[in-house]
Formats: sequence, structure tokens, C-alpha cells
Amino acid sequence: MNKVIENIETRRSCRKYKPDMPSRDLLAEIARAGTYAPSGKGSQSATIVVITDKATRDQLSAMNAKILKSAGDPFFGAPCLMLVLADPEIPTYIRDGSLAMGNLMLAAHSLGLGSCWINRAMEEFESAEGKDLLKKWGLPERLAGIGHCVLGWPATDNMKAAPRKADYIRWVE
Repeated sequence: MNKVIENIETRRSCRKYKPDMPSRDLLAEIARAGTYAPSGKGSQSATIVVITDKATRDQLSAMNAKILKSAGDPFFGAPCLMLVLADPEIPTYIRDGSLAMGNLMLAAHSLGLGSCWINRAMEEFESAEGKDLLKKWGLPERLAGIGHCVLGWPATDNMKAAPRKADYIRWVE
């Protein structure tokens, strides 16, 4: 089987992580893969913020949990995350950022790391606290949150794909 197809078919969302931080080199390789995602008219509207600082990670987790109305950690204990933001002035920004998220998750899987797309980034970065973070990071306050790609070494190896629904693919010939 083709390695790319195999990677696509075997990647699962990871919801339990070991506390060990992946190396900076591995994280850089994953982030770089995100930059090669297709984007509308080659706009490259997405921005990837790699967060390994525990205080910032925990702040984002708390912001996300508040939106979710949960007391738990919506990042499932992952030690780091890659936040994908995109420029809403580009008409394809949501699709551009979503494709970058897909590349990040596939790259992480190909390198043995677990990942999961965590929603609510849009709401986080519409808030005053989110705008303050963008300013602190030297990014334009207009950027919109697309998603959090939480990353780490999986604490479990029993992630199996659910059967695909019977009518997933339709042929029109």
C-alpha cells in the first residue's frame, strides 16, 4: 500500500497523552508540513503558532474549557499544541486553515506522535483575552482561530478506525 494512503487510513484522533514533550526538531518538521497545505490562489492565509510553553498551553486550555462550559482539560493532557489561525480577509481562510490542520495531523502521525483537532479556537480569538495573546505574539489582531492541533506521544496504542459507512462514496458515471 502507498505510504501516504496508509498514513491517512491509520491516523486516529488521540485523546490520551504521555507528559513527555516531543523534540523541537520533530515539532518543527510537523509545523513545516503544515506550511505546504494547499491554499486558495496560493494565498498562504494560515499562520501556525507552536506552543510548548506550559503556562500558555494551560491558558488556552482554560479559555477553551470556559467556552465548552467544562471543568476538564479539553486538550486531553497533550503537552503542546499547534494553533492554526488564518486571515479572514482572504475568502478561503477557513478552508486554508483546515487544510493546514490536516497536514499537521498527518505529519504528526507519520512521525509517531498522536494528535487531535480541538475546536473553539475561533471563539477564543474573538475574545479580548485572545486578542491580547495575538498582540503579545506580534500577530495581527484580525486573525481568526481555525483550530488547535494538540500533540504528544500517545499514552495508548489501541486507536482503531471505526468502520466506514456503507454509502460514504457515490459514483456518478
